[in-house]
Amino acid sequence: MSKVVMYTTGLCPYCYRAKKLFDDRGVAYDEIDVMFTPGMRDEMISRSGGRRTVPQIFIGETHVGGYDDLAALESAGKLEPLLQDTPDL
Repeated sequence: MSKVVMYTTGLCPYCYRAKKLFDDRGVAYDEIDVMFTPGMRDEMISRSGGRRTVPQIFIGETHVGGYDDLAALESAGKLEPLLQDTPDL
């Protein structure tokens, strides 16, 4: 399974929704809280092509986007293939 990384904050309801979606599917993820980890907000902005909102979700090297993007992938049946097809890092 591909490595999942989420940049989050503790106050973000969309972050909680994204975590719940992954938790419900049994998908492990690394969570990076950009409020409490120095330099991580800048890293997130750089990796996401300038997006400043949280969550920003990456599956392998693929930038998924935010929660709405993740939910759209799930709804379209494209999340599982992305989780399986992307090589682990």
